[in-house]
Amino acid sequence: MPKNDVLHLAPGTLVTEADIHSRQRPILDALNAAIYITDTSGRITYFNEAAVQLWGHRPEHNTTGLDGFWQLFWPDGSPLPFVESPMALALKQGQPVRGIEFIGERPDGTRVPVLPFPTPLFSGEGTIVGAVNMLVDLSDRRQMEQRLISIVESSDDAIISKDLDGIIRSWNKGAERIFGYTSEEVIGKSITILIPEDRDNEEPEIIERIKRGERIDHYETVRRRSDGSLLDISLTISPMTDVRGRIIGASKIARDISDRKRAEEQQTLLLREAMHRVKNTLATVQALATQSLRNVPEKDREVFLARLQTLAAAHDLLNNGDWDRAPLHAVVDRALSAFDTTRFRVSGPEVWLTASNSLTLTLALHEMATNAAKYGALSNGTGTISLDWKMLELDDGSRVNMFWCETGGPPASPPSSKGFGSRLIEYTLKEVEAEYGPEGFRCSWQTDL
Repeated sequence: MPKNDVLHLAPGTLVTEADIHSRQRPILDALNAAIYITDTSGRITYFNEAAVQLWGHRPEHNTTGLDGFWQLFWPDGSPLPFVESPMALALKQGQPVRGIEFIGERPDGTRVPVLPFPTPLFSGEGTIVGAVNMLVDLSDRRQMEQRLISIVESSDDAIISKDLDGIIRSWNKGAERIFGYTSEEVIGKSITILIPEDRDNEEPEIIERIKRGERIDHYETVRRRSDGSLLDISLTISPMTDVRGRIIGASKIARDISDRKRAEEQQTLLLREAMHRVKNTLATVQALATQSLRNVPEKDREVFLARLQTLAAAHDLLNNGDWDRAPLHAVVDRALSAFDTTRFRVSGPEVWLTASNSLTLTLALHEMATNAAKYGALSNGTGTISLDWKMLELDDGSRVNMFWCETGGPPASPPSSKGFGSRLIEYTLKEVEAEYGPEGFRCSWQTDL
């Protein structure tokens, strides 16, 4: 009976140049793939020019096969007799042979890694009459593999592969340097030898995500070295698949971030110390001001001290969060905390301001609320203030457009002269527009992010 997955010829035909190839040869000649045909004994009866290029010579017809090469070798370099070659197996077994690589040697001594696809030829009666073989040159793939191996081995990062059971399958020099284990010590063992006891839940979670095909980028965690010391690392984990696309494991790239973590901790300590000293300095200034301004009218003294307290509150906000920025809602809350907050309506998206803009905006809002308490909506028992903002994307960067609107208070009129608050608002805020009318004071401005 004819075999499955084989080429079939008309009944009674033989593999000869004059017969079968008269129909197939134009197609085979045009292909870039190296293709040749043999009879049942393995003698070559046809080959195309792509095969000549691969073999490095033009063999005579009806010579023994050897897949067209001078000699054959297994991938490990040991000799491969023709009788054990994939083509010989296809002729002997009468079925295609797949997935067996070998190395072919050309007449000039160069060697080529090859993946063959030998397929038997049968007549209509099911009699084997020869075989056709396609040879795929793996040189480019091998070169790429060698380059990748070189990159992996020379990487300062730890590059590790593991299967879905968490068993380590590969371990580069970077992994040896970072974790202290040699490849002989860890390959075949569980990746959990690197995981501290208090983080033993991480590996099952990572495996489950890998099984779902997820990639994990820059995951910061802690791992244990061979000497028991702990190490801060950043992990990037990708699923590994087989030729059919099935997930069979994961590759991990681990980067030692201990130096960066120590630098960040040192920076945090220095910044906290600096902020602490600023706070102490402001407290000292406040004490000096209290003593120095004893003869100044109490109202003026209270205004000055309130400004110092507002500035100190703004510094506290930076000290308790990110030292170089602060959320706008928190800045507004600190600036208005000395006033009746039930009479404010505040709304807007959460955005972050730089440290300097946080301080200047805090002082500006404090001055506006102080003026409202003296002359505007907060000077009676019914007035209210709305403070809203929205984002602006401008050519020179992002800003926040803010709106201050007083209602329910006495009519507002422009001041006869500019005080500290007016000058502060004018000098520190951008695109300031102020309106005075019977409904109250309104103002809009822009603040950089």
